Amino acid sequence: MAYLKLYRDKLLHNYNFLKTRFDARNIEWGIVTKLFCGNKQMLKEVIDLGIYEIHDSRISNLKAAKEVSEDIQTVYIKPPPKKIIEDIIRWADVSFDSDISTIRMLSEEAVRQNKTHKIIIMIEMGDLREGVVRDDLIDFYEQVFNLPNISVTGLGTNLNCLHGVMPNTDKLIQLTLYKQIIELKFNKKIPWISGGTSVTVPLLLRHEIPSGINHFRVGEALYFGLDLFTNKTIEGMEDSVMELYTQIIELHEKPLVPSGELGLNPQGSRATIDESLYGKKSHRAILDIGYLDIDPKYLIPINEDLEIVDASSDMLVVNVGENERNYKVGDFVRFRLRYMGALGLMNSAYIDKVVA
Repeated sequence: MAYLKLYRDKLLHNYNFLKTRFDARNIEWGIVTKLFCGNKQMLKEVIDLGIYEIHDSRISNLKAAKEVSEDIQTVYIKPPPKKIIEDIIRWADVSFDSDISTIRMLSEEAVRQNKTHKIIIMIEMGDLREGVVRDDLIDFYEQVFNLPNISVTGLGTNLNCLHGVMPNTDKLIQLTLYKQIIELKFNKKIPWISGGTSVTVPLLLRHEIPSGINHFRVGEALYFGLDLFTNKTIEGMEDSVMELYTQIIELHEKPLVPSGELGLNPQGSRATIDESLYGKKSHRAILDIGYLDIDPKYLIPINEDLEIVDASSDMLVVNVGENERNYKVGDFVRFRLRYMGALGLMNSAYIDKVVA
């Protein structure tokens, strides 16, 4: 059976790398744990790093985090669905918000539960996902400040997650200016400017973060050490905190070109034939994983000589050439992962999860 392995030492290395740089700038930060899909073993590894704050987009995952550590601050990082307002107040100490009717419901439920619920108002800064339109911001805040049991702990923005709009110094400076305007207008203190995510980490490393940005929420950079500007590993960080181990279930020398009339495969695509490969063969291995668990495009072979051919629902086919590594049935083949691939694996009941 295939399994996903998290390396505790590499996770700690990346955590300390980021913590050192955040501490130097007096930046508070939380770890985004939606990748772990509520897996308590993985959540415990993150919480044991010493982090105070966990971010997630599923309320069941925040509940799991509270069950691991009741002292952890939980942050719900998308506008809350009205259907689960009661659970939001129960399990999320903080939520990201951009709809006034939802915040009114949060206020009413917080009163019922005798809690003060913190909110971060998200501002639309160009990526066109969640966020209050900037022209409406003052009116929006004026309504929020009058609600009982609601504490505005910050304002924030989200970039790169929908249309790929990248953060830059100008956008982040605009965010800090909105904070100043709101504080002066309403004589209210807003502690956080949450302008930082994994995509913003390279700006931090290049000393291009405005001084007013004092809060980050980080996931992908911690787990994969990835610079989302260059799509390369950040110097000094580990890129294989998590790896996939897949077992070979068949290995034969076979032709490189299929034979017979070609139709659409189950993925809806049709194979193209490279006529120069007619008559040539390769050792071809079948691995015990497929599209049911991960899209092959999110797999990065540790062995660079290995070539991913394609997959079916639960089998992955790879070419191993002349098999110079002497692979055999029963051997495990390792892959590094891209974020969306690891997310699918963590969400798959068919993949074991282990910590080393």
